[in-house]
Amino acid sequence: MVEMKMSVLQQILKSYTYVLLWMSISISVILFNKWLLAFSGFPYPITLTMWHMLFCSAVGFLCVRVGRFVKPHNMSAHDYLRRVMPIGVLYAASLWLSNSAYLYLSVSFIQMTKSLMPGLVYATGVFMGTEQFSKANAANMALIAFGVVVCAIGEVNLVFKGVMQQLAALLFEAARLTLVQVLINSKGLQMNPLQSLYYVSPACLICLTVPFVGLELRQLARDAAVTIHPPVMLANALAAFALNLAVFLLIGKTSALTMNIAGVIKDWLLIFLSYNLFGAPVTALNLLGYAFCCTGVAVYNYMKLQMIRAKASVSTKRDVEKTGGERLVLVNNKDSIKIAADSGIHRSNEGGHTFTQIRSKDDIMAEIRQLQSEMAQYGESNGAGGTKEN
Repeated sequence: MVEMKMSVLQQILKSYTYVLLWMSISISVILFNKWLLAFSGFPYPITLTMWHMLFCSAVGFLCVRVGRFVKPHNMSAHDYLRRVMPIGVLYAASLWLSNSAYLYLSVSFIQMTKSLMPGLVYATGVFMGTEQFSKANAANMALIAFGVVVCAIGEVNLVFKGVMQQLAALLFEAARLTLVQVLINSKGLQMNPLQSLYYVSPACLICLTVPFVGLELRQLARDAAVTIHPPVMLANALAAFALNLAVFLLIGKTSALTMNIAGVIKDWLLIFLSYNLFGAPVTALNLLGYAFCCTGVAVYNYMKLQMIRAKASVSTKRDVEKTGGERLVLVNNKDSIKIAADSGIHRSNEGGHTFTQIRSKDDIMAEIRQLQSEMAQYGESNGAGGTKEN
């Protein structure tokens, strides 16, 4: 009994160590990006994002192809262009615009606006057919939006351009998460963060070259005052990769609920640190609006988890259904999975089993993938997963 308690305690400590590691690195990366773009003399968000993607592409290649820490997917060039490139386009736009917002907005206000993510993911899911419209969810999203509006009213240094960039970044990110579910997860191509680095980072890098050439290349070449310190840039890229590695370690070690609670704590810490490190003013109206946001997000998280659990429960009951005290026997053949009730009486011509339900393996696996993708999307939409480094 004592050994069992010690084992449980060790698992709990390990899980929360991963959570603290993720929180610490995530906070560090966000503050690092803010300092680098707004205070260090390097106001080039597209260039910085391209550097991150170049570094992540190289590390992803080393991890997948050289070190073979994770297995690659057997993906053809056609599948890559059809499934990964659209995600790369949205990801590039999201990273570019979110990094650009650091030039105009405080870290604290940016974190407050990120409360809109669950609502935007839900809205894009309804639009793309991966979510069903619900009046309760819509009302909850309205509460979150109201909270963000209150935050904006209370923001002292509000810059309209920065707000538009941040909102557009969130919209692109929500579309990306939904598209990942449609193009990747629903097809059985589950990707962990290291695999995402390998596949998505090069696509994102290619997409970023267009705005880089059009908006920053000439300005960067003519800017005599720009300061580029290779050790600082390398440290920044390493921090972004460390965040992805922390997510890789975190996945499967704790629950989605714990990750979301940690995300809320992380956001409040960022608000506090932004105020103390960068002198970003935080008003009482900011905090009141963010309290509305947190309430709405908490309700949404609860409703989403309940829905996912209900789906899993219904699926289990449909696949394994006890009737009249009979013992269920699972028979697997080449074409289907059959659920049979073995009563000891010969009721059919197939080994004395009465088959109560026949479902194809494709149907069952599709349902499993759907539940997995919903859990993955649920975690990412609340800031706990993916290759997002800010």
